[in-house]
Amino acid sequence: MAKEPQTPLDDELERREQEIQPEPMEGELQDSAGAGDDEAAVAPEETAVESDNPEADVLAAQVEELEQSLAAAKDQALRAAAEAQNVRRRAEQEAEKARKFALERFVKELLPVVDSLEKALEAMGEDASEAHREGVAMTLKMQHDVLAKFGVEMVEPAGEPFDPQYHEAMAMVPNPELEPNSVMEVIQKGYLLNGRLVRPAMVVVSQAAS
Repeated sequence: MAKEPQTPLDDELERREQEIQPEPMEGELQDSAGAGDDEAAVAPEETAVESDNPEADVLAAQVEELEQSLAAAKDQALRAAAEAQNVRRRAEQEAEKARKFALERFVKELLPVVDSLEKALEAMGEDASEAHREGVAMTLKMQHDVLAKFGVEMVEPAGEPFDPQYHEAMAMVPNPELEPNSVMEVIQKGYLLNGRLVRPAMVVVSQAAS
């Protein structure tokens, strides 16, 4: 079918429709043009994040190893200090013990002299002069004073319960007047040096009458 010829009015309407069609804005053109650039810019950053860093891993491992070595060294130093303190304390205790009991052998050798003076004083009869008796008594007292000065104590348990740690029973005798296992008689006195037994007391112990 043949196209009808356009009138001047039709030409004017067609021209106006072309003029009012919207043109693309400048911003839209830039967005569409920069979309590809943004994607290209993001890609390297993501790649950098995902990539490994061998040097950082090595440094982290070295730091962890150094921390473990430091902790082990501190623990070893504490143990060494504690051991040194224990050794020093033991040495002080041994020195104190040696000081306190250094005279033990000397005391043991001296005790028979004290025993002899005591027996001599007991054995003196009425015929002994007062000066002689007083001289022996004074010598015995001096011996006791010297022993006490150096930490020696006398053990004389007459009438006390028998204690096997400090007494040595020489005999057991029935005695209804005393409780069983009581010290009836002291044959030889005992002695302590700074609380430690040097010589037990030799005693006679009572037992129940049969």
